[in-house]
Amino acid sequence: MSEASSRGMSVEDPLTPRTFLLDTNVLLFDPTSIDGFGRHDVVIPITVIEEVDRFKKDLNETGRNARAVSRRLDELRASGSLARGVPHRGGGKLRVALLDEAVDLPLGFGAASNDNLILATVLQVARGGRAVTLITRDTNMRIKADALGIAAEDYLRGHVDVDESYTGVGALVLPQKQIAELVQKGGMVFTPDEAAAAGIHPNQFLVITAENGAPTSTTVRYDERHMRLRSVSRSHDGIWGVSPRNREQGFALDLLLDDSVSIVTLDGMAGTGKTLLAIAAGLKLVADERRFRRLVVSRPIFPLGRDVGFLPGDLKEKLNPWMQPIFDNLDLLVGGGADTGYTKGGPVAPRTPGYQPLIDQGFIEIEALTYIRGRSLPKQFLIVDEAQNLTPHEVKTVITRAGEGTKVVLTGDPNQIDNPYVDAASNGLTTVVERFKGSAIAGHVTLRKGERSALAELAAKVL
Repeated sequence: MSEASSRGMSVEDPLTPRTFLLDTNVLLFDPTSIDGFGRHDVVIPITVIEEVDRFKKDLNETGRNARAVSRRLDELRASGSLARGVPHRGGGKLRVALLDEAVDLPLGFGAASNDNLILATVLQVARGGRAVTLITRDTNMRIKADALGIAAEDYLRGHVDVDESYTGVGALVLPQKQIAELVQKGGMVFTPDEAAAAGIHPNQFLVITAENGAPTSTTVRYDERHMRLRSVSRSHDGIWGVSPRNREQGFALDLLLDDSVSIVTLDGMAGTGKTLLAIAAGLKLVADERRFRRLVVSRPIFPLGRDVGFLPGDLKEKLNPWMQPIFDNLDLLVGGGADTGYTKGGPVAPRTPGYQPLIDQGFIEIEALTYIRGRSLPKQFLIVDEAQNLTPHEVKTVITRAGEGTKVVLTGDPNQIDNPYVDAASNGLTTVVERFKGSAIAGHVTLRKGERSALAELAAKVL
C-alpha cells in the first residue's frame, strides 16, 4: 500500500504520479503531512503560507504546528527553489504555488477570500494537465471544490471508524455449567487465544449469556495478565456518596478503582456521570486510601467567544469560568462548606467551598491543560475532562507527562467538539480508545444512560 493510501487518500494507480494540493487546516492538524504522499507531488498555495504565518506566534498546539511547518519548508528550501519544486521525503516534489494570473470563479462565490484564492490556485495548477486533488479537512471547502469540478478529499490520517467504535462492553455465550462454575469461583480461566478468537480485548466487560439462550445477570471483565474472566462486583457503595446507577457506571468504577489499569477512557453524552465518577474515585484513592499523592483535574480551554486574556482578574479568576464544571462536581461530592458570615443588612456572604481544605492541603489540584505541558507527574491521579477537544498529538503530550505510578483518566463526548481542527473520528479521546484497546493496562467504557436528571437526558437525546 502506498503512503498516500495509508493516510486515507484514494489512489487509483499508485504508480501514476498525482498532485495533491494541501489546505491550511491539514498542515495545522499534522505538520508532517508535507512528507506523507509517497512519490506524488505536493503543492502548497502561497495563501496557505500566509495563513500559517498568522498562527506561528500562538502559544498552543496550533501555533506549535505552524512553526513546525515553517521549519520544515525552510529545510526543503535549502535543497532548491520552492517555486520550481524540491524533493520531499516521500520521493515526490513539493512546491509553493503563486497565482500567476486572475482566475475568475463563477458567480455566487462572493468576494475574494482565502478559501476562494486556494480554490483558484487549484484550478490554475490543474491547467497543467495533471490530475489535482485538493486535500482539506473543511467540509464546505470540499463541497465548493466539487461544485467547481475539482477532486477533493478529507485528510484521514488518524481517523477512527466511529460506526465501529469500541464501547468496552461486549457479550459472551457460555455453557450453563461453565457459568455456574464462574459464579461459584468468581472467575474462570480464559486464555489470550480464546480471547482473540472471540474478538475480546483486555479489560473488556462481558455480559454472559447461556448457550440455551437463557439470560443471566453475570458480568465479567477479561483480565489478560492473569488469563481470567473475573466477576465484576455490582456494588461500589460509599465512594464519597456516589454509587453506580446503571451497569456502565459500575463498569467505569471498576476500572477507576483498579491500580493495574493505568489509563481509563470514559465517553458518553452529557449527564452520564463521566466526570463525577472519575473525581469520586480520585478522591477515594487520594484522600481516603493515599494510593496516589494528588488528584489533578484539568481540561482544555476552548473559548466560544473572546479568549481568557480578555477576562478580568488574576489567572485564577480568568480560569474559573472554564473550570467551573469541575468545581460543581467537587461541590456535589464534598458538600457546600461553611458560610463566611453575613453582610450588614444583606444576604449571606460568599461561602468557603467544602473542597477548599482539600486544595489547601495539596490533595486536589485544578489546572488548565496548557500548564501541564512540560511537567512530570509521578504518583498522581490525573483526570483530563473534555478530552475530545484535544488533537492526537496533544493527548500524547498529556499522557507522556505521566510518571511512575500515575493513573490517567480521559473523559469526554466525541459528539460535542469545540476544536475546529478535530472531529469525531480524529480527536484525541477517540484515538486513545482505538489505539489502547489492545493493551492490558488500559480500559474503556462508553456511558449511555444520562443520570443528571430526566430532563437533561431527554434534552441530550432530542435536541
